[in-house]
Amino acid sequence: MNAIRGLGRSIGRAWPLFRRSRPGVVGLAILAFFVLLAFAGPFVVGPIDGPGKYPLLLDPSAEHLFGTDRAGRDLFRTFVQSAQVSMIVGIVASALSMVIGATVGIVAGFTGGRTDGGLMRVTDLFYVLPTLVLAVVLTAILGPSMSNVILVIAITSWPGTARIIRAQTLSVRQRAFIARARAYGAGNSRIMLKHVLPNVFSLILANTTLTIGSAIFLETTLSFLGVGVKDTWSWGRMLEESFSAGALTLGKWVWFVPPGLAVVLVIVAFTLMGQAFDEILDPRLRRRDGADRGEAGPDGDLGGEPLGGLLPVAVDQR
Repeated sequence: MNAIRGLGRSIGRAWPLFRRSRPGVVGLAILAFFVLLAFAGPFVVGPIDGPGKYPLLLDPSAEHLFGTDRAGRDLFRTFVQSAQVSMIVGIVASALSMVIGATVGIVAGFTGGRTDGGLMRVTDLFYVLPTLVLAVVLTAILGPSMSNVILVIAITSWPGTARIIRAQTLSVRQRAFIARARAYGAGNSRIMLKHVLPNVFSLILANTTLTIGSAIFLETTLSFLGVGVKDTWSWGRMLEESFSAGALTLGKWVWFVPPGLAVVLVIVAFTLMGQAFDEILDPRLRRRDGADRGEAGPDGDLGGEPLGGLLPVAVDQR
């Protein structure tokens, strides 16, 4: 409970800093639009049509905003439903990736020794392997379903997070409250869960914002190559279908521009939010940004409060 309360205080203190970041606010606004489209839009537009429901290859109109595809499906309905799948794949895959990466990073950084060496060798192995090539091979082996694509993205995306979290854990384990927790007889598992995790969670959250965008892009790439999601529709599958149908040659720009633009905007949104989190976590960036605008932080100096003020620190050492 102390860790949860500390995390809540940390988020409460970080929000005013995030709100002052123009890139972060813009990114949050873009993301909010696509989240609303993905999870509320399907209830408004209805399910994806079956093949042959409408005439083939209709141009955009008031009845069919994006026209219809070569199978007679309404492309706007397909676009809205695909938004939900792409967002779910990105969020769930990134969450799994964060769990794997954070677990490996915390255990390696806190325990040290042979455990650290072994985990880092495995991390380095995954890190140097070409992500796209590995993802294509794994998806081809497991099959092009939504759950398998999520699993493949998670497996191929965790090494960067593990290295970042390990570096932060090496710093956290040297702090005095860790020594006091040991003195009270707390075991390694309890210390890592109750004291180390809350103190690296802000970094995990910041890294997650970037990983979600990368996961959506990877899913789009896999689908465009023909090995991605096949049991449902996603933006990547829409791009692959438009390419297969020769939309560029036919001049049917509405087939591929909306899903392609949506992928770009979502990635930009998460990148802008990641930049805002970088400013929150790094006081030097806030100091420089505040100096550029001539603003003073809450302590009277340009830039704001230090990193330590934003990280929850466990109080109960038992």
